[in-house]
Amino acid sequence: MPRTILITGTSSGYGKATAALFLERGWNVVATMRRPDPSLFGEAPERLLVLPLDVTDGQSIAAAIKAAVAAFGGIDVWVNNAGIGLGSIVEATPDSTVREIFETNTFGVIAACRAIIPRMRRQGHGVIVNVTSSVTLGVMPLVAIYAASKCAVEGFTESLAYELEGFNIKARLVEPGYAPSTNFGANGSVRMQGLIPAEYGAFAQACFARFADYPTAFCTEAEVAEAVHAAATEEGLRLRFPAGADTKLLARLRWSTSEEEYRRSMRETFGPRRP
Repeated sequence: MPRTILITGTSSGYGKATAALFLERGWNVVATMRRPDPSLFGEAPERLLVLPLDVTDGQSIAAAIKAAVAAFGGIDVWVNNAGIGLGSIVEATPDSTVREIFETNTFGVIAACRAIIPRMRRQGHGVIVNVTSSVTLGVMPLVAIYAASKCAVEGFTESLAYELEGFNIKARLVEPGYAPSTNFGANGSVRMQGLIPAEYGAFAQACFARFADYPTAFCTEAEVAEAVHAAATEEGLRLRFPAGADTKLLARLRWSTSEEEYRRSMRETFGPRRP
């Protein structure tokens, strides 16, 4: 019997690519998004179910679980991929925007986990994959709020993994780099309007220029989909699955150097530039 995976945020980007990969490899796929559009996947096989799911709405999560179980008998893997990007200066970011980011990126992930864990525990197995970001490995300027929301998920997931091991449930992390082809940049730029004061203008422009001349290739959607597949299927105790050359560069920099060397390197790349 095919295994079943439910993925949040599949209307574009990483989520859509991940759904397509698992369909190609013979899984039952429950592709969820706030506004369902089955046409995104072309000629959809019977193994695909497209459902509405808003991670900030508990009733929406519960309804998606019920429909997925009715269609396929259970959920073997749950992927929390839905998220919101943001670039901003902290002092200029209003409370409403901070809360919006955390409601989806952090509290939505926690709510989804709380909803699916009892079912996985009763069925005696399961894998939860939480998609975070390379910023959890190498935090950069202009993403403090976004990084905070994703770093919270990293700590949450590692602790959760210990809680669930005794029930044959794995909790894992996929850490994508920056993929320009996704909606992250578009979503982030919309929310960024007015959130970079003039006093930070030169600094922000220098950071943007550095991204335009980055030392490695950026992450691709296909690399993230493969990382999710590995996280969903690998045996053992591995927790983190970095995706993309840029993520792996940051991981090496963070984990293979001293704190002083790491900070020096990041300052050389994104250091303060005052008018």
